[in-house]
Amino acid sequence: MRLQGRVAAITGGALGIGRATALLFAAEGATVALGDVEVDAANTVVKEIIQGGGRAIAVGVDVGDAAQVQAFVDRVVAEYERLDVMFANAGIAHSAPFLEHPEAQWHRVLRVNLTGVFLCCQIAARQMIKQGGGRIITTASINGFRGVENLVGYNVAKAGVVELTKTMAVELAQHHITVNAIAPAQIDTRLTRSLPEEARRRRTERIPIGRFGEAEEVAKAALFLASDDASFVTGHTLAVDGGYLAGGLWSRRPESAPS
Repeated sequence: MRLQGRVAAITGGALGIGRATALLFAAEGATVALGDVEVDAANTVVKEIIQGGGRAIAVGVDVGDAAQVQAFVDRVVAEYERLDVMFANAGIAHSAPFLEHPEAQWHRVLRVNLTGVFLCCQIAARQMIKQGGGRIITTASINGFRGVENLVGYNVAKAGVVELTKTMAVELAQHHITVNAIAPAQIDTRLTRSLPEEARRRRTERIPIGRFGEAEEVAKAALFLASDDASFVTGHTLAVDGGYLAGGLWSRRPESAPS
């Protein structure tokens, strides 16, 4: 088991990538603490982990609130005496054209997706320094590298996460803390399943592998970064995107072939 005896905190752990990562980490021996605003859904994941013989708790937390994040980390340490892995994964999105994007939604998205990541990582890092080291993983996105239309707040926040990850990696290396980001592309989650079929088709055309990813595939990347296998990896953003970034604006449509 690659995470035997370790304690991992996962924000946004109730659904999608967070849920898949919680289940995988638990299967690999970790004790898991799920932080989420959707506490009932997080408790469902906890029950599943416990039924499988693992250890887990769920804690309600708004990652944009420093006091709540501190209380979350304090609860984890009080319960399990340490924190070895922080997966700052919680995120939201708001879709609107740039010229019509409400200022309130801009601030809301950045509060969760960027400030929330900053707070989770900073507070977790302070605890890890006391212990002699740890692993921090953030969830960025391919949107942090592409100007995807109608998602200006989300794109900017995810680009910020990439740079935040690099800065933390440089500053925290002396404390034996590695910091890396995961940048998923289109992943089959509750959010993407609600897309119209035509929208899903267009997005799939931009992925060289030709399909949406699974949350479990992202979880495996998180497992690698949390494990000893990634002991010399820090400051890196790992794209889990089916080749999306490599392909640029490449399309699977026949008309995209060179003449």
